[in-house]
Amino acid sequence: MTKFQAKVIEVVKAIPKGSVLSYREVAEKVGSPRAYRAVGTIMKNNHDPLVPCHRVIKSSSEPGKFNGGEKEKELKLLAENAKISKEKKIKYTIVRTRG
Repeated sequence: MTKFQAKVIEVVKAIPKGSVLSYREVAEKVGSPRAYRAVGTIMKNNHDPLVPCHRVIKSSSEPGKFNGGEKEKELKLLAENAKISKEKKIKYTIVRTRG
């Protein structure tokens, strides 16, 4: 695992239940603001259940992809009290984490 990957995993693990960050915000928090696509790739390839990948969403407030399937991501977000519209937009205030 690279240092960048480890930093991304660390930031994502710190996202509390009921909160989300965008791929871009995760990239910014690890000091590489333009590496949001790399963040998405890391999340796509992660299979560690201790890393809450479902809490990383698109900047547009859409859930985005998930290695367990898009429906599974939506179900996980809904279980954490997210409201998702027909347009697949997350309808709740995005709570920012520190860091």
